[in-house]
Amino acid sequence: MLLDALARTITGASSPLAPAPVLVRSADPHAGHVSGRFGFEVQYLLDAPNAHIAALRDALARVGDSVAVVAVGDEVWNVHAHVDDVGAAIEAGVDAGRPRHISVVRFDDQVSAGPRHSGAAVVAVAPGRGFGHLFATEGVRVVEAADGAVPPFADVVASLTATGAAELVVLAHASGAARVAEAAAAEVRAHGCRVAVVPIRSPVQGLAAIAVHDASRRFDDDVVAMAEAAAATRHAEVTIAAAEALTGVGICQPGDVLGLIDGDVVEVGRGLLAVAFNLVDRLLGVGAELMTVVVSDSAPPRTGQLIEAHIRSRSPLTDVAVYAGGRSDHPVIIGVE
Repeated sequence: MLLDALARTITGASSPLAPAPVLVRSADPHAGHVSGRFGFEVQYLLDAPNAHIAALRDALARVGDSVAVVAVGDEVWNVHAHVDDVGAAIEAGVDAGRPRHISVVRFDDQVSAGPRHSGAAVVAVAPGRGFGHLFATEGVRVVEAADGAVPPFADVVASLTATGAAELVVLAHASGAARVAEAAAAEVRAHGCRVAVVPIRSPVQGLAAIAVHDASRRFDDDVVAMAEAAAATRHAEVTIAAAEALTGVGICQPGDVLGLIDGDVVEVGRGLLAVAFNLVDRLLGVGAELMTVVVSDSAPPRTGQLIEAHIRSRSPLTDVAVYAGGRSDHPVIIGVE
């Protein structure tokens, strides 16, 4: 059997898929077999219907711990568990659906990451397509996936662990990455690290959080400051309609330029700069000390300079910062603090 051969190769056991005793979690140290440290970390992607997931979690909990089954798509799941019986963990996935990208790590083969250092580190999980370099230049470890997808659970755990920090602040996009980040944070917390996840709805909220980050500050105070900075930052985007749709301000056609503020369409137009200027005027109408403008490669030349000039002409006391955003689904993103 293919799974039998795979598990035998990894574990060296003669019959790793043989039925294993249930690991009993009990306050009585003599009640059954309780393993203080499991030998293997098993992870895989699983294609399975939602109805099978509760049974999968139960099956994995019976043979191990640190169980995490996280949705990463439509009936696609990241599965993680620490076990002694690799075959049983994989068989649980087979019973639930179709496992793929199976990864097994023997803990005894891992090299110690060394002592953790003090001071909070910041990790950004899927901060926004094309924005990784902006976060990285601020000393933030970035976890991204191809084509703007949610990074795999294993990649997030590995990145959190690789910081070597005793305290971690994780910035994660609330649209999907936050779920994986929360699961990864729970895994890392089990090994003694303090982790706080700060959800963001726009990359500019993440940049605002990083701007107030202070590793010398008490961890709890730093997390509160970063979360407040992110929440206080209004965000606007300019994007191009891909199909006909009904918006809050009327019907848009393919190719129309859409202006969004805090996720809601407030402008439908034909010119990218005209829509961007209207968004700026709306945002300035409620006051702005700082405007951050991120311009992607898809925007026309000099877009950033023209928007900056427009802001300065309308509000000379507002500070303006313009950044190149690389490849992005939004030609222009604006943050207001």
